[in-house]
Amino acid sequence: MRLALLLPGLAFLAVGFVLPLLWLLRISLAPQTGDGLEAQTYAAVLGDPFYWRLAGNTLLLGAIVAVIAVLLAVPVGLFLARTTSRWRGVLVSLAIAPLLTSTVVRTYGWMVILSDRGLVNVTLRAAGLIARPLPLANNLTGSVIAMVEILMPYAILSVLSGLGRLQPAHEEAAALHGANRLRVFTRVILPLALPGILTALLLVFVLAISSFITPRLMGGGRVFVFGTEIYNEATVTLNWPLAATLAMLLLAAFAIVITLYGRLAAHLSNAP
Repeated sequence: MRLALLLPGLAFLAVGFVLPLLWLLRISLAPQTGDGLEAQTYAAVLGDPFYWRLAGNTLLLGAIVAVIAVLLAVPVGLFLARTTSRWRGVLVSLAIAPLLTSTVVRTYGWMVILSDRGLVNVTLRAAGLIARPLPLANNLTGSVIAMVEILMPYAILSVLSGLGRLQPAHEEAAALHGANRLRVFTRVILPLALPGILTALLLVFVLAISSFITPRLMGGGRVFVFGTEIYNEATVTLNWPLAATLAMLLLAAFAIVITLYGRLAAHLSNAP
């Protein structure tokens, strides 16, 4: 009976996930010319310094975006979790409202804001703070700024879920024992919020290293990551084995990161 209840879900997973993944693996093993199954594309990718630099750029971008987004999300999540205002629901809705807007639209908005004649540079020049426009677009800086804003709602939601265990009584007890605000934050609030913070880091990092639209548009063709390279190989050069190989390597990176996160989370849960 239980197996019969599981069959529809298992069938959906098999058709929607397992079979496409196996097909992607088959394409990645196919030679670029001729018939048969080989792993020559993997050997070519792993032996090419360009793809190692590509992997480094992808991981670096993901790490920078994840750290900045979580650093900004923690105070926002802490405020939303502790506020007793009747507008709390409205504030939470505003924090996650950007998710209702297309990533493409938001990225184009940042292209306008950060361009040489955009709002930021025009305002700074009018205030006399700069003599020439700051290079905020068509580079890594613009990609990071846009991706932090785009992915920060996910971090806020994760931090909020992690702060669900935080009770005012915990802080009051620590204060009664003579702990100052800094000690209360480091010894009480931060340990209780750490699972949510780690989840936020994982979620934002995974979304960042798999991003394509924002690095391509904000990077102006100068920011090369796995997402942009997979797109180019699949649609421009039509080198499907190479595109599939890069996609499989990206999935392998996902698996490694998630495994490390699982072990770290288990260690924290077992810590006294």
